Amino acid sequence: MKRFVPILATAVTLGLASVSMAQAQQPSSPPVSTTVIPGYSDADAKAVLNARLAALKAVIELTPEQENLWPAVENAIRDIAKTSAERRKARITSAPPSHFLDVLSAIADSEEARAKDIKALVAAAKPLVEALSDAQKRRIPAFLGLTDSDGPSQPSGQIWIFEEEEG
Repeated sequence: MKRFVPILATAVTLGLASVSMAQAQQPSSPPVSTTVIPGYSDADAKAVLNARLAALKAVIELTPEQENLWPAVENAIRDIAKTSAERRKARITSAPPSHFLDVLSAIADSEEARAKDIKALVAAAKPLVEALSDAQKRRIPAFLGLTDSDGPSQPSGQIWIFEEEEG
């Protein structure tokens, strides 16, 4: 019993000290805001898209026979980039949502538009992909930014072809 009292007193003292220290700590500073790169123009976006398309083509290493199937894929990706940029500009210039239902409706509209774009890309890419070797097919998902996991499906907005929409 004699040993119990000093142990209890020490525990209470340490507990009170930690509570007072927690109260004395200053609140954390507000998060640092991220800034958008100023001056990123439509010409910059076009140059980046051109570079990504050239890189995708290089990653796949098309044969001369497969080369004939490439323009449909490239055009589909260019169309997606164009409509994504248009949706972003429309979102930026539109009035802010008045309540959460407007936000949910906008999300649904964006996902519906992306789904249509992805289906168009799939249709355009199908002939090319069918002509690719297994090695060529393995290189594409990682380059597009696709993830393959057992978890929930990947949001379409994370795929680089929709980058212009997200800003």
